[in-house]
Amino acid sequence: MVEGQEGVSWEQWVALAQAAEAAQLDGLFRSDHLRSIVRGDPAGSLDAWGTLAGLAAVTSTLRLGTLVSPTTFRRASILAKLVTTVDHISDGRVELGLGAGWYESEHLAYGLDFRTTRERLDELDRQLPEIVRQWTEADDIWPKPVQRPRPPIIIGGTAKPRTVAAAVAYADEYNSVGAPVDEVRERKARLDEAARAAGREPLRFSMMIGCVVGRDRADYETRREAFRAVTGGDAPPVAGTVDEVVELLRAYEAVGVERVMLQHLAHEDAEMVIVLGEVAARLT
Repeated sequence: MVEGQEGVSWEQWVALAQAAEAAQLDGLFRSDHLRSIVRGDPAGSLDAWGTLAGLAAVTSTLRLGTLVSPTTFRRASILAKLVTTVDHISDGRVELGLGAGWYESEHLAYGLDFRTTRERLDELDRQLPEIVRQWTEADDIWPKPVQRPRPPIIIGGTAKPRTVAAAVAYADEYNSVGAPVDEVRERKARLDEAARAAGREPLRFSMMIGCVVGRDRADYETRREAFRAVTGGDAPPVAGTVDEVVELLRAYEAVGVERVMLQHLAHEDAEMVIVLGEVAARLT
């Protein structure tokens, strides 16, 4: 998972995607932000869905999607059309991550209405059924997506009632920001209980969490220094050698995490993506 707002160039996107396919990773997800959060100006973002359309044309196996697109950026019809377009270019490899949005600074910079938290969640509730309708039953909107009955929908959040309810009603997957194992267990339990109450099967539960990994201790230390240079922080939550990262991810798997999107902040280092492939191979 790459934070595209941190100055990722098109050439770097292609290198990351090529590395991900070479490593036989399942997918490449990106944030959908308009202004840098970590590196500051003049780092910025190429458009998320424009980037994914380009990557769809130069890849053949990767699942591609956003974590997550704020409903404040685009009308439901425009977002539905963008996802459909990437689905066609990729021959059915797109996933839509959708959320209410939270980063006020980018809204101010780009002249977008930020609104209150409640209003943003209300907009999420409005957009979800309309996107699904346009992809499936609307008989005046064409073409439909390649994937049937529609592309997968991921709702992002921390398992609070509004996002859980939205996910249970319309989504296939709930993605939560990384937290300690016990807290992630509690989030999964709340999601499962809501699904049971609604009479549906449990949603796929995934997690997005920061990661730095090396093949050995020296490799890891080199990458940790790069992470420090970018973020000012010591290390992300998932950090260490391949063996150590596999052990930590097994602990999350044990509490119900079915898929993990590992956030790679030092995006200049495409080689670390290859190392993530070694982690993934150990977890399958």
